[in-house]
Amino acid sequence: MADLSLNLTPRVDSTTLRNPGSGLRNAVAGPRLLRDKEQQELKSAVHQELIDRLDLEKLGEAQETRSGQQQLFLLIQQIIGEQGIPLSSAERDRLAQEVLDEVFGLGPLEPLLKDDTISDILVNTYNNVYVERRGVLQHTNITFKDNRHLLQIIDKIVSAVGRRVDESTPMVDARLKDGSRVNAIIPPLAIDGPILSIRRFGSSPLTAERLVQNRALTPLMLEVLRAAVGARLNIVISGGTGAGKTTLLNALSSFISDRERIVTIEDSAELQLRQEHVVRLETRPPNVEGKGAIRQRELVINALRMRPDRIVLGEVRGEEAMDMLQAMNTGHDGSLTTVHANTPRDALARLETMCMMGDIRLPEKAIRLQIASAINIIIQVSRMSDGTRRITHISELTGSYSDVISMQDLFVFEREGLGENGKVMGRFRSTGIVPRFAERLQAAGISLPTGLMDHSMEV
Repeated sequence: MADLSLNLTPRVDSTTLRNPGSGLRNAVAGPRLLRDKEQQELKSAVHQELIDRLDLEKLGEAQETRSGQQQLFLLIQQIIGEQGIPLSSAERDRLAQEVLDEVFGLGPLEPLLKDDTISDILVNTYNNVYVERRGVLQHTNITFKDNRHLLQIIDKIVSAVGRRVDESTPMVDARLKDGSRVNAIIPPLAIDGPILSIRRFGSSPLTAERLVQNRALTPLMLEVLRAAVGARLNIVISGGTGAGKTTLLNALSSFISDRERIVTIEDSAELQLRQEHVVRLETRPPNVEGKGAIRQRELVINALRMRPDRIVLGEVRGEEAMDMLQAMNTGHDGSLTTVHANTPRDALARLETMCMMGDIRLPEKAIRLQIASAINIIIQVSRMSDGTRRITHISELTGSYSDVISMQDLFVFEREGLGENGKVMGRFRSTGIVPRFAERLQAAGISLPTGLMDHSMEV
């Protein structure tokens, strides 16, 4: 990194600095707290002065090392001091960090992105920011300077992954470096101003054992699912938005052997598989001319030519459902995917509908036979009213009879009311049915766990 020490000496006195706002320099003596408007004006002035003193090349070099960032932090503190505004040491450090976040990070969003307890960041225009923490929505005091400031942050996010957002393309999907999913929509589609939504994924996804600790399922249910993945059963995870489908998919994929070749297909890369032999594929949106899009269906077809042992489809959304079912029926056992649905039966109906979206016109009976033959297990996950996520059904498909797909529940979660602070009370219960895939488990050298017939656990 180039030496920044020459740039840290002030080249102008405080009188040449931009005025951060009327009345700021005539503040009363002694440290005080700045109003929101004053803070934004001061940060803007310090930010601009920093850019004037250090060219963009120097700023880029400083970002690469911790020592360079520390030098910039000291320079920002120096510029704040030159503004002639008496601030406490803590206030000056906080403002310096905010300016540093503005230069290198995502500005006001940086403190939220550093908070591991936050799962969603919802920006409803520049002065209205919500977060979801442990399943509960909370309003924050985070604000942007104005809608233009928010739009600059959105542009910074999407340009980093080769996307663009403007009046001609006012909707965009992107992701952050940590894999968090980003959606932005701007005027004229967003009436009140730019809207930004960030679905966060931790640097280390929840393990299956953590899910048991969080009472999302019981240890016995986990053993059954571990056996099903090991025996190469085809599994569909069903649930609503934010129910934890991707989290559960990550957990189940950890049971896949390191000796197998895994191909993942996603709209936006979110899966974090720990195996060594993983090939990750991601769709591509159309360009500004509306051409060049690569959909999940093309990737599924291409994946079949890549000698996969397992295909993991992040979420089935449309016509690729038929190609996925055909892959499951033609030797690619052990595939995993997710689907948006509220019940296991709804998941089957959605799959049937999506198969009809393609250009292959098959009768409903043929599609249902494909579904019944391809899928072995449907796992339903739900987000409770208290914010907790739980597996509410583990259901087995047993065939198709009289044009109806037959299905039986192996485990269910029975709600029993609300406890203190609105906590959902209930119990996991085994239906006592011995699954038909027990023979598949035995052929794979896996035994069903004991206690399956009379399993029950209160939560």
